[in-house]
Parts: sequence; C-alpha cells; structure tokens
Amino acid sequence: MAIANEEPAARADDGALVPPLPRVSLQAFCETPEFAATAQAAATDRRLVKAQVKVNMGGAAAAVEAFRGAPTPNVILVETAIDREQLLSRLDELAESCDAGTKVVVVGRTNDIHLYRELMARGVSEYLVAPISPMSLIEALSRLYNAPGGGPIGRVVAVTGAKGGVGASTVAHNLAWSISRAGGAQCALVDMDLPFGTAGLNFNQDPPQGVVEALYSPDRLDANLVDRLMSKCAEGLHLLASSASLDRSFDLQETAFDTLFDVLRATAPHVVLDVPHGWSAWKKRSLVGADTVVLVAEPDLANLRNAKAVLDVLRAARPHDSKPLLVMNRVGAFKRPEIPVDEFCKSLEMEATLTITCDPKAFGAAANNGQMVAEAEPDHAVAEQLAQLAALVTGRTQAKPQK
Repeated sequence: MAIANEEPAARADDGALVPPLPRVSLQAFCETPEFAATAQAAATDRRLVKAQVKVNMGGAAAAVEAFRGAPTPNVILVETAIDREQLLSRLDELAESCDAGTKVVVVGRTNDIHLYRELMARGVSEYLVAPISPMSLIEALSRLYNAPGGGPIGRVVAVTGAKGGVGASTVAHNLAWSISRAGGAQCALVDMDLPFGTAGLNFNQDPPQGVVEALYSPDRLDANLVDRLMSKCAEGLHLLASSASLDRSFDLQETAFDTLFDVLRATAPHVVLDVPHGWSAWKKRSLVGADTVVLVAEPDLANLRNAKAVLDVLRAARPHDSKPLLVMNRVGAFKRPEIPVDEFCKSLEMEATLTITCDPKAFGAAANNGQMVAEAEPDHAVAEQLAQLAALVTGRTQAKPQK
C-alpha cells in the first residue's frame, strides 16, 4: 500500500483556495492579442462557469465608447499601454458611464505604487501588471467577490469510479469520515447516487429526507433547509443522503446541483461528493467544478480504458487545475488476472496517489456494521492511508510516500 506525492488541489500561489465567481457579467477590453488569449482562457475556466464573459479589443477607448448611454456589466476588465495621464483621463470618462456596483480591473504595463494609489482613489477595484497568466487573472477576479474574512469557502472533493462497482463510494465515505476526524474539521458528505446510494447504509443512518428534497425545492434551498435535511453521522460529519428509491425518475438538468453546491460551499469547510459512475451533463459538471477530483479504479482493462477517457475530458476542461488523484482499489484480488499498477499508471501518464490492497474481510465487516474501516480497525493500514489522503485533498499537507 502506498500514497504517492501529488500536487494539492488548485490554489492560488500563496496556498489559498481560489473560489468560483458568482453569476456576474464581465466584459474585457484588450489591446494585445496576447492578453485577449489570456482573458479567453480565463473565461473558459471552471471557476467562471457561471459568469457571462465577453472579450473585446480596443482597450480603454473602446470601453468608454461601449458604455456611453448603455448599462455596464458587473466587471469591466481593461488592458492598457497608454501613459499615466491618458489612462486616468480615460478612467474618468468611463466612471461617468459606470453603474453603481460595477467593478473595474485595470491591466497595465507600469509597476508603480503611486499609479496604483491613484487608481484605487478613483475607485478601481484592482490593478494588475502585464504579462499575467490566466490563473493569476482568475485569482484576481475571484478576490473581487470572495474577500478574506468574508465567510467560509468550502473545498469540494468529487469522488467517482472509472467503472461501476470499483468501490468509489466506499472510498468517498471513508475519506469524508477521515476528514472529519482530522483536527475537528467539519465535513459534509453528499450521496449523489439518487436511486441506489449507499451512504445511509454505510453510516447506519436512515434519514427520511435528503438530497432529493434539496434538488426539488430550489426556491426554498438555503442554509437552513440544507441543515434540516442533513443527518449527523459522526462528530464533525454530516450526511446529505440519497432517497434510495425508484418511485420517481431522475432526469436532471445540467445545473441541477449548482444551488446546492453554492449553499454547501458557504456553510461547510469541506464537502465530499460521492458521484455515481456513469456519464451525463450534471455528472460532468460536478466533476469539472470540484476543487479536487478523486478517480477510483481497479487494475483491469475496462478500468484502464474508462479512466483514460475520464482523465482526458477532465484535463481538457480543467487546464488550470492540478490533475485528478488516482486511487487504485482492490489490488491483488485472489486469482484475478490484473494489470500491474505501475503499467496501469504508465498508460495514464500519472502516478497512483493511493493503492489499496484487496481486503474484503475488513471492508465487508465494517460495511455490515455501519462503520468506516478506521472505526472498525483503527490499526488497519488503510486507516493511515486515508488520513494522509484526507490531509492532501483538504490542503493541510502534501502526502509523503508510504512503504
């Protein structure tokens, strides 16, 4: 069993989480093709998925002309190479057209504290010095709406399987429990397998309501409703269970979980999503929008094919995030032909973050008793592994290789 070194979840350079932007409108006015490409790359990032972004050329002059007599968006992003006096004059003209609450971000070429102070005095929200990377731009835009001290911004960890039945739910539930045991951290676990979820069984819970009630009450969905729908599994761990019922079909829209995730981010420091195997618009959106993705696979050919397909999609959709974490599960099953883990990972061009040896007795006994493995067998090797994985996905530390 081993945990390999991996990069932590995508964060700003100082180690802080970069939260997504709310539903805002943003227009960028660029002077160079290079910054236009940067703005376009930022616009396609998962953190701006709710934002309405339009990239224009023309710089500050085009921004002034665009909003003469027209309403301004929530954010105006202006690239400029003009001198200080011209810039201040253009901004004064732009201010005459700006609606109340519009934020202006300026990207310039001069690294000058005096210019920065003058811009701040004129109400500019942020001044950035070019050249700037897409991730740095995303971080700056995120700060406009997620100021330090503005309340908790929860980290979302999505766990899914490369194939059905590989134990992704078991990993998700044990991971959530391990997060809640580490330093008194609060964690919310969401069972997204609406008709067949097992989180309630694994935690010996039978809540009458759960995630289905949250999804079908979007107009009433807030922190109070979510709190009522959750059941307490352990100290610091709350479960939003699935209905495990076939009384209705679950043909969900792509954005079905958006409001629920927004509420959870604002109320819980850590959120673990148990995303069922399969592929749909809402499942893809849940994985792409998470801060960290954990992909669980077993060492066989079908898992290898599926894992590669999922990783290719996530790498393309999350260009500014660290790669997903790979958990190899049930390795060494008795008499089962397997692909060696190192060859499996080589084909995926990544390392396994966690390798769990097949131990049906320990996991089966814990599941039958409604416990996690670390509860049933605190000295089991996987308990330490999951504790390290919990530290890794929550950004507290980087996991070290374990012999």
